[in-house]
Amino acid sequence: MPVTVIAFGKLKEKYYDAACKEYLKRLRRFDKVSMIELRDLPIPKNPSAKEIETLLEKEGEALLKYMRDSDYLIALAIEGRQFSSEEHAAKLQDLLDRGEHVVYAIGSSEGLSQTVLNRADELISFSPMTFPHQLARVMLLEQLYRSFKINANERYHK
Repeated sequence: MPVTVIAFGKLKEKYYDAACKEYLKRLRRFDKVSMIELRDLPIPKNPSAKEIETLLEKEGEALLKYMRDSDYLIALAIEGRQFSSEEHAAKLQDLLDRGEHVVYAIGSSEGLSQTVLNRADELISFSPMTFPHQLARVMLLEQLYRSFKINANERYHK
């Protein structure tokens, strides 16, 4: 698979889970996207900044174990670049045409570690607003589906 999405946590809300399953089903037609769900690590009720940093580093280590050095890592981060759907489709197509294995990383509710952000080839953001990481997974899968439809010159609602 040329595109892998790595995300933390099982989707507890049935509506997020159903939406992700629907987009993954639609993406099967393109035979290009796989999903890896990593286990959320336990976090104290009122964590200190140091506890959050330690948690993120452990999560980052777990995430990076699923990657090769040659993978093109795109991390979802609020400080990342924002793309239109057409720009994202063109970027993805360019990467795939170059033979890249593209990995998208979605952090836990605390985000991604600095190690993962530093390893990333690119940071992208859907908006300057903050979204739940479960919703970000749905949004990413929808945008991947939209990108493949755009790149196949197929109609998709706007």
